[in-house]
Amino acid sequence: PANLENALVLSDNIYFAKAALNIGYDTFAKSMDRLGFGQELPFEIAVAKSQYSNTETIETEIQLADSGYGQGQVLVNPLHLLSMYSMFVNDGNMIQPVLKYEENAAAKIWKEQAVSAQTAQTVKQSLLSVIENPSGTGASAKIDGVTMLGKTGTAEIKESQDDTTGVERGWFICETTEDMPNQIAVVGMVEDVKTKGGSSYVTQKVRNIAVSYLQ
Repeated sequence: PANLENALVLSDNIYFAKAALNIGYDTFAKSMDRLGFGQELPFEIAVAKSQYSNTETIETEIQLADSGYGQGQVLVNPLHLLSMYSMFVNDGNMIQPVLKYEENAAAKIWKEQAVSAQTAQTVKQSLLSVIENPSGTGASAKIDGVTMLGKTGTAEIKESQDDTTGVERGWFICETTEDMPNQIAVVGMVEDVKTKGGSSYVTQKVRNIAVSYLQ
């Protein structure tokens, strides 16, 4: 069935395109703003802002639909992505990233209640299935004895809908749950993965990083 969990587990772009159209531009844009898109990331060094449009608005329904599954003109800073995923294990609060490690440092919240705790929990359960479900696109990231949520992604850089030569960027993010003794979140992006197995190529590399920290 076409529901949120299956759409995340199987990376169903059509589900999220329809969801974006049902949500509508105004609510979609306000929600992206609430997540920090178009804003300076509070960090020790300057990093690029994430965006959901090249202009101040989403111009067409096609662009809105494409934006629903991370295409269109959506650009996400990997550090921002880590902050967004922190809300799934922090009751909807997005944690501020820091560059320098400090012993026993207290976490600072960047976006308080970016989503409700209930919404964060609902999405979290589906993201767990991306790795825990053997059919999930992130199942190869499974680490025995470790509970992780995650998501794969493949961004197609094309000049047009008919373009078959565009570069594909592979993404994978994984994060241990709040009840795990060692909490980590790892994100990876590889520029050209079309001939390397798509996002599964990145998934294995990110898993290796997670394993090295958790062991």
